[in-house]
Amino acid sequence: MADPGAARGAAVCVVDACVPPPSRDALIAALLAEDSRCRIVVLAEAFGDEDGAALLRMGVKGLVRYESAADQLPRALGAVAEGGYWAPRTLISSAVDAMRNPTRDSPRGPRGAQLSRREEEVLSALLANLTNKEIALQLHISVRTVKFHVSNLLSKFGVARRADLILESLQRPARTG
Repeated sequence: MADPGAARGAAVCVVDACVPPPSRDALIAALLAEDSRCRIVVLAEAFGDEDGAALLRMGVKGLVRYESAADQLPRALGAVAEGGYWAPRTLISSAVDAMRNPTRDSPRGPRGAQLSRREEEVLSALLANLTNKEIALQLHISVRTVKFHVSNLLSKFGVARRADLILESLQRPARTG
C-alpha cells in the first residue's frame, strides 16, 4: 500500500482501484485519516451501484472509469479540486432512487443541522428532479420561497450546486427511527 502521508498538500489524490476492494478501501481510509479534507478521485474498470455508493459514503469525491479517463479525468480533477463531485450519471440516478427510499428518517445536513419539514419536502422534490416552478406548484408556495429553501439546503450541506447536494446527501449515514 502507498504511503498516505505522501499525498499531504495535494489538491486531489487519485487512487487506482486495480487492487481488491479491501486494499483500496484501506488506502482511502488512510488518506482520509491523514487529512479529512483530502479530495479523492478513484479510477476503476467499472463502478457497480453499491460499490460506487459505498465509495461516495466513504468520502470519495470522484469516480472515473478507465475507458473514459483520457477525456474525463482532467475534468473530474478540476471539478473535485473546486469542491464538487464527479460520478457516472447512472450512479447518480441510482443514488437519487435510493435516497427516495421511504425508510429513511428525517434528514440532517453533514454538520448535523436538522432540516425543517419544508426543507425535507423541497429536498425530496429536488431528488425527484423537479424544477423550482414544479416544486412551488406541488408545495403551494412561491418560486421565490422554493429558491430560499434550496439556498438553505445548499448552505446546510456545504455545497454550491444541486448535483453536489444529491451526492452529499448520499454520503449522509442512514438513520433509523
